[in-house]
Amino acid sequence: MKRALLVIDVQNEYFTGKLPVTYPAGSFSQMLKAVDAANEQAIPVILIRHSAPENAAAFARGSAGWELHTELLSRSYVRIIDKALPGSFTNTELESCLRELGVDTLVISGYMTQMCCDTTARQAMHLGFTVEFLADATGTLDIANYAGTITAKELHQAILITQAMRFSKVLSTDEWIKACR
Repeated sequence: MKRALLVIDVQNEYFTGKLPVTYPAGSFSQMLKAVDAANEQAIPVILIRHSAPENAAAFARGSAGWELHTELLSRSYVRIIDKALPGSFTNTELESCLRELGVDTLVISGYMTQMCCDTTARQAMHLGFTVEFLADATGTLDIANYAGTITAKELHQAILITQAMRFSKVLSTDEWIKACR
């Protein structure tokens, strides 16, 4: 088994911008713990960054909200891959990067659980990768739109349950670290 850890969209927008991630508490600390463990085990870490046009309300390329969190950037990683859609594989070099590294198992962490993490995990499974989804190193926020309202906790849990049905092995960060050793 050759793993790679994806850290998806851990950008300032989710910390100081319009979309503050609230659930689960401590998700960012768990991501950093996973990155540190990956680096200790020589598991490649790939950072994914969402990029919107410069005039966008959120994640505008070059804006403070678009920047990756500095604590994440202070750790070792293989590369940063920019994407424009929720799926990290769509119109990016992610798949070729993973194939070059000989990766067969993709580990999902980052933001938001129901959007880019879920989409990327599904894409990875469709491409033949085994997927591990870190339950406490992904996160989201309360959502309300014309279709309804859902709490961050309910939304997060619904995605974890769905991921565990078919797409991923859902694990805590501690369970994942133990499995890597």
